[in-house]
Amino acid sequence: MAQEIERKFLVKSDQFKAEASKSTRITQGYLSSVPERTVRVRIKGDHGYITVKGIGSGSGASRYEWEKEIPVAEVDELLKICEPGVIDKTRFEVKMGNHTFEVDEFYGENSGLIVAEVELSAEDEAFGKPEWLGQEVTGDPKYFNSMLMKNPFSRW
Repeated sequence: MAQEIERKFLVKSDQFKAEASKSTRITQGYLSSVPERTVRVRIKGDHGYITVKGIGSGSGASRYEWEKEIPVAEVDELLKICEPGVIDKTRFEVKMGNHTFEVDEFYGENSGLIVAEVELSAEDEAFGKPEWLGQEVTGDPKYFNSMLMKNPFSRW
């Protein structure tokens, strides 16, 4: 069983862009967005993926995750039957020490929201925090992508 452990933070400046080693446009939709199991399809650059995520731990930092690459044409077809609301964002990768922060800058109804995630090998693993990292929002459901499609940042 694959386990994803990550912590999530708001971003307080766009300084991360100058530090990014890579950026990729992402479009994604949800076939299921119930907390017990989310099923997401995504186009990330030139690749397509389907991802299943389970319910999170008490802290919200870890949960089951399974992902498989599928053809972009299949993602395009599946997007037609997804729940209403599509997530559109650019992901920036920023390396810091032994970790890589994935910083998502959202567009559309989530424009103005920038969130950074760092994947860890344990929930209590130490990591360096760049100065542009803001308030931690790990486990706060309103920042889950599956919730941002239902209740976008512009409506808060």
